[in-house]
Amino acid sequence: PIPVFVADYVLMGYGTGAIMAVPGQDERDWDFAELFDLPIVRTVAPSEGFEGNAFTGDGLAINSSTDGLSLDGLGVAEAKSRMIEWLEAHGHGRGATTYRLRDWLFSRQRYWGEPFPIVYDIDDRPVALPETMLPVELPDVTDFEPRVTDDPDALPEPPLGRAEQWVNVTLDLGNGSQPYRRETNTMPQWAGSCWYYLRYLDPTNEDAMVDPAVERYWATGTRDGKPASGVVDLYVGGVEHAVLHLLYARFWHKVLFDLGHVTTVEPFQRLYNQGYVLAPAFVDARGIYVEASEVEERGGTYSFRGEPVTRENGKMGKSLKNSVTPDDICSEYGADTLRLYEMFMGPLDASRVWNTADIIGVHRFLQRLWRNVVDEDSGAVHVNDTPADDETRRALHRTIASVAADMDALRFNTAIARLTELNNHLTSVVARDGAAPREIVEPLILMTAPLAPHLAEELWSVTGHPETLAYAPFPKADPAYLTEDQVEIAVQVDGKVRARVNVAADADDAAHEAAARADAKVAALLAEKPARKVIVVRGRLVNIIR
Repeated sequence: PIPVFVADYVLMGYGTGAIMAVPGQDERDWDFAELFDLPIVRTVAPSEGFEGNAFTGDGLAINSSTDGLSLDGLGVAEAKSRMIEWLEAHGHGRGATTYRLRDWLFSRQRYWGEPFPIVYDIDDRPVALPETMLPVELPDVTDFEPRVTDDPDALPEPPLGRAEQWVNVTLDLGNGSQPYRRETNTMPQWAGSCWYYLRYLDPTNEDAMVDPAVERYWATGTRDGKPASGVVDLYVGGVEHAVLHLLYARFWHKVLFDLGHVTTVEPFQRLYNQGYVLAPAFVDARGIYVEASEVEERGGTYSFRGEPVTRENGKMGKSLKNSVTPDDICSEYGADTLRLYEMFMGPLDASRVWNTADIIGVHRFLQRLWRNVVDEDSGAVHVNDTPADDETRRALHRTIASVAADMDALRFNTAIARLTELNNHLTSVVARDGAAPREIVEPLILMTAPLAPHLAEELWSVTGHPETLAYAPFPKADPAYLTEDQVEIAVQVDGKVRARVNVAADADDAAHEAAARADAKVAALLAEKPARKVIVVRGRLVNIIR
């Protein structure tokens, strides 16, 4: 037998059922035990030098042995796992995970949102509207603010509460015409956004949310040669999405799965959290953020309307008053430049600091790409069908392979760097030959399209394609141009690098040594003192020891 107490300090959000009180490791349980003079037995050894009451830290289990089970000496986490295993093995219970969701999706007292398809009868009992009466549409109102009364115990009146003709209706729900009152709270649009990805699969279906065959195709079919295990291949969102849209979308999908409407437990195959875009923020002497766009810099110090402010970096947003308006960037540089800069700032999953001065770099890349295709003065297209030289062709196919891999891994910054290198090489070709080879230009345009779609579409058109490039396949790299004909190796003499020479990529040890000895500087050193030993690391170095 164990005593059972009813206490008023148990957290309501923790769960339901019986709670095992452990006063030795919980401050509230300790206070309760002391108040009622209950024995306190520590089951976790406090750390050395601990002088408090309840010990809430991690430690080794003590006083935790019984017939057939000993947890003494185990860490807290391991002790819990061992205890659950023992209970399951002896048929006394099973381990389970309890999930808790914040109930913040509904009961929003505002106008905008999906109305609940619920009415209340004369006895104030909720009644669900039949499908024939759906959807419930919002009425036209002129006042969108909730109304607060002087009664401190009264809830604010929703805006829909004042639309009396809409709220109070007479309906026949199977018992003849009866008066009903509509629910005046609304869903805050999150309800729809939690499953919108399913509606994308079958947006014109008037009989169902999504046709089962269509859902099965996208959720469990084979796409790009790989079996699918979710409706959405890739979910990209900030870390804040983990406890907002992502969590609730997964919850809704699980409910739909349990009801048999979808065929996968999880809606998303892969999650990728992008980092924050940071920007300078400025705080005045009161500790209040001021408008960053109005801050002036002079000699390394900052001021706002004549008063000194302190600079710091923070997440770009309204709260820190450091937002950069995309419209201003687009009007000066174009939307493609804005897109490119955001992707070129750094790895997608890392937080990056915005610097408007750096935008000019990616803008120049787009300008050079345009000039490589279109003459800056005449507007004529200088692209020809002359075959590219081997060096240029090799540069193209290496870029295709690198960009394809970068795109798959969401490394957009390195993909842009690769395209910039190829475009710079193409610039030298145009300067030398007066025109750009079509076999280089068209794959370059197609690789640029996902990053700068507007410029790419225009270039695709001016190079003679009447149709959009959206349906053109992504270029494929030719493996024959991905291998090296020659490699550069270092030549060491007595452990010190004296030269660098080129050898065939498949050269043997003898060829490596011959190329090293043929270098004039190395030959002069060997004339002074002959080699005693030669060590060859193929494709990397030749080390000559005298």
